[in-house]
Amino acid sequence: MSAYIIRRLLLIIPTMIGIMLITFIIVQFAPGGPVERMIAQLTGTDVAATARFTGGGSEVGGGRPAMAPGDVSAPSKYRGAQGLDPEFIKSLEKQFGFDKPAPERFGMLLWNYLRFDFGDSYFQDKSVLSLIKERMPVSISLGLWMTLITYLISIPLGIRKAVRDGSEFDVWTSTAIVIGYAVPGFLVAVFLIVVFAGGSFFQWFPLRGLTSDNWAELPWYGKVLDYLWHLVLPMIAMSLSAFATTTFLTKNSFLEEIRKQYVMTARAKGLTEHRVLYGHVFRNAMLIVIAGFPGAFIGAFFAGALLIETIFSLEGLGLLSFDSIMGRDYPVVFATVYIFSLMGLFINLISDLTYAWVDPRIDFETREV
Repeated sequence: MSAYIIRRLLLIIPTMIGIMLITFIIVQFAPGGPVERMIAQLTGTDVAATARFTGGGSEVGGGRPAMAPGDVSAPSKYRGAQGLDPEFIKSLEKQFGFDKPAPERFGMLLWNYLRFDFGDSYFQDKSVLSLIKERMPVSISLGLWMTLITYLISIPLGIRKAVRDGSEFDVWTSTAIVIGYAVPGFLVAVFLIVVFAGGSFFQWFPLRGLTSDNWAELPWYGKVLDYLWHLVLPMIAMSLSAFATTTFLTKNSFLEEIRKQYVMTARAKGLTEHRVLYGHVFRNAMLIVIAGFPGAFIGAFFAGALLIETIFSLEGLGLLSFDSIMGRDYPVVFATVYIFSLMGLFINLISDLTYAWVDPRIDFETREV
């Protein structure tokens, strides 16, 4: 097992390099960029950006570079930069690191990220790491609750479906689960808002955030209830499509165990069906379900988070990534891709090790990585 773990850890290095290289190349060919965005803001569409370059001690060499109005300079490679001082454009390129060739910038990115130095956001005046730390609790909270709810419902439902395999209950629940799996989560979220969050019918649940404005003033039990109250609609929207995999996995695992010889032997000894099911079958059938928990959590952590966070105004990593892509805030974009990819690779390794732990018959040493 140690050789397998070492191989997997070593494989993470070229995988991460490949992921970051593809992301870097895509960013290079994406239309627009931080320089173009800053030029657009400085020409009148964003007052906050102009303030960033006025006064002493700005990030572009201690004050805003001269902009020569009416000065028709050579055509610029940046859209909207005609008429601006070329020195000003160069100072913007230097600020955002575009004064260096692409291979050098990519090499510096890899070196910095190897040390978990993600730099500062281009437009939010904060370090990238602080932005991620601010948003991480929301995403982790959503992922944990989604995984917990999914397991609490899917496992008993899957067991019931296995016991009543082929019955009307099995057929109807399978139909409902498949329909729920097929309906996109964001459509469910919009429906829930329209019906239950003051859209057109009822106003039973809040529309935005995970806490109310007066959350700090509430007693501890009030804070808990307020938090759970805000979670209801996002969790329904995120979890509805997540039941299918765990439910059918549980059902098929139980069906496989129920048909084995030791179950018939236990029944022949006169054990009750409840004792056979939960005293013998449950331990063996649940191995694969329990082993899949790390993967289920990471899937819940990422699945549908962007749209759900956007619709319900939840300040999580999904919304941060989307806003950073739209705003061309490249340090945040690269950092979120790096962290998500690294977490995914490590969780996959943990999932494999969990499988081997719960079922010693699995031997990864004998297979290729």
